[in-house]
Amino acid sequence: MKNSDTRCDALIIGAGHNGLVCATYLARAGLRVTVLERRGVVGGAAVTEEFHPGFRNSVAAYTVSLLQPKVIRDLDLHKHGLRIVERKLGNFLPLPDGKYLRVGAGITQSEVAKFSQRDAERLPEYEARLEAIADVLRALAMEPPPNITDGSWWKAIPELIRAGKLGKRLHRLGTGLRQELLDLFTISAAEYLDRWFESEPIKAVFGFDGIVGNYASPYTPGSAYVLLHHVFGEVNGIKGAWGHAIGGMGAITQAMARAAEAAGVEIRTNCGVREVIVENGCTVGVVTDTSEVLHARSIVANVNPKLLYERLLARDVVPQPTRERMAHWKCASGTFRMNVALSRLPDFSALPGQGDHLTAGIIMAPSLAYMDRAYSDALAHGWSREPIVEMLIPSTLDDSLAPEGQHVASLFCQQVSPVLPDGRNWDDHRDEVADLMIASVDRFAPGFRDSVLGRQALTPMDLERTFGLIGGDIFHGALSLNQLFSARPMLGQADYRGALPGLYLCGAGTHPGGGVTGAPGHNASKVIIADLR
Repeated sequence: MKNSDTRCDALIIGAGHNGLVCATYLARAGLRVTVLERRGVVGGAAVTEEFHPGFRNSVAAYTVSLLQPKVIRDLDLHKHGLRIVERKLGNFLPLPDGKYLRVGAGITQSEVAKFSQRDAERLPEYEARLEAIADVLRALAMEPPPNITDGSWWKAIPELIRAGKLGKRLHRLGTGLRQELLDLFTISAAEYLDRWFESEPIKAVFGFDGIVGNYASPYTPGSAYVLLHHVFGEVNGIKGAWGHAIGGMGAITQAMARAAEAAGVEIRTNCGVREVIVENGCTVGVVTDTSEVLHARSIVANVNPKLLYERLLARDVVPQPTRERMAHWKCASGTFRMNVALSRLPDFSALPGQGDHLTAGIIMAPSLAYMDRAYSDALAHGWSREPIVEMLIPSTLDDSLAPEGQHVASLFCQQVSPVLPDGRNWDDHRDEVADLMIASVDRFAPGFRDSVLGRQALTPMDLERTFGLIGGDIFHGALSLNQLFSARPMLGQADYRGALPGLYLCGAGTHPGGGVTGAPGHNASKVIIADLR
C-alpha cells in the first residue's frame, strides 16, 4: 500500500449532494477537506447522464422540492449555475374510466369537486393543518435532533437544551395539531386520508406520497409520515411545490461541486474507499480501491450506515450495539427506475393532446386499493404485475435534454422486491419488468410503447451496484418510526457522530432522512466544525 504524505482535516466518503454540502461548509470554516468519489462523476444519485444517443436525463433522483432554501443560499448555488423552474401543474392522475384529476395552484379544489363537493370543501382545512405541521418539521430538519447519551452530565446538558427547544416548537402547534402529528408518525396514509376525504382520486394523489420510495402499502402503519415527509419541500419560495433543475438533477450537484471547489475542497473522482482505518479505537484514515492510504483528523461517511458499518469497517472494531442495529436496519424502496427516449409526447386517453398536465408528476395508480394490491403482488411474485408508475417528462420544461421535437421521460416504478423470491436474479428479469412498465404507461396513453426510441432500466440491484443504494433504497434506510429523528441511524448517533471517535455520518441515513435536501450535510458540518475546533 502507498501512503499519502498529506493529512487533511476531513476525508468525506462519497461525492453525493450531502457530501458536497458538508464539504463546502467545512472548507468555509477553514478546514482542509478532501472528498473521495468511487464513480467518475460527482453527484451520487443526483446526476444527469446520456442514456441514449442525444438524450440526457436525471438517472436516479429525478425531481426537485426538498432541497433546502438555506443550503441554496449559503452555497450560492444560483451563482454557480443552478436554475430551478416550477412545474406548470403539480400532479395529473388519469383514470381508467376516462376521467382525470389535476392538482395545482388555483385548480385543485374545483378539480376535486368533480368527484366530491364535500372533499372540495374540506381540502383547504386539510392543506392548512398539514402545512402548519410541515412548517415546524422544516425547522427541525435543519438541526440535529436530541441525542440519547451515555456517560457524563456535560454531554447530557446540550441534549436536554435541544429537547427543551423542540418541546417549545411543538407546543406552538396546539393540542389538536400535536395529536395529529403523533398520528402522522404512527398510522397509515390510508387511515389518515380516510379521515378527510371520501373520493378515491384525491386520496390516490395524496396517498402516492405515502409510498414513494417506501416498500409498503398505503395501509401500512407509519406510511402517513412518508406522506408528510414529501410535503416539507418548496421551490423558488413556493411551499409544497415541485420543480425541475435545468440540465437535470446533475445540475444541482455540479453547482455544489463548483461551490465546494471555490471554497478550497479537493474532489477526487474514480477514487473509491475500500476500508476505513481504525487505530487504538479511533478512525484515522482510509484505504482506497487502488490501495492508497489517506489520513485525516475526521472521516465523514456520506453513505448508507449499513454500508459503512458492514462493508467499510472491520467487524471487530464496530461496537456490538451498532452491529446489532445495522443487522436490522431496514433498506427497501420497492423501486424500479427507468429513463426513456421518446419520439413524441404521450397522448393520454383521459386528456388527449398537449398541455400543462404533461409537465406534471403523472401518477398511474388510480386508488389506494390499487396501490395496496401492487405491494401484495410484489411480496408474492417479486414485482407487481399492475405496477404503480409516476412519469415525469422533464423535456417539456427543459429543451436541453433531448433533440428538437423529441423528449425524455423519467419512470419511477413500484412495487418491486429488492430481493426476488425463489433465488431468482434481477439481472435475468430486468428487460421483462421494463417491458411491463412501458406497457403499464401504454394502457393510459395508447401509442406510448411505439414512441420509445431507447430506454435505461435500473433494478434495485442496479441501484445498489451503481449508486450504493442498499436494496435500491433511495432514502438510505426506511422512513419508519424506529428509524427517524433521534433513532436515525440509531440512539446515541443522532448527532452525526459515528460509533468510533473521529467518525461522522452526513448522508440520508441520518436525520432528517432521504430526498435531495442537503440537510444532513448541513447539520453534520456544524457538529464536525465544533469538534475539530
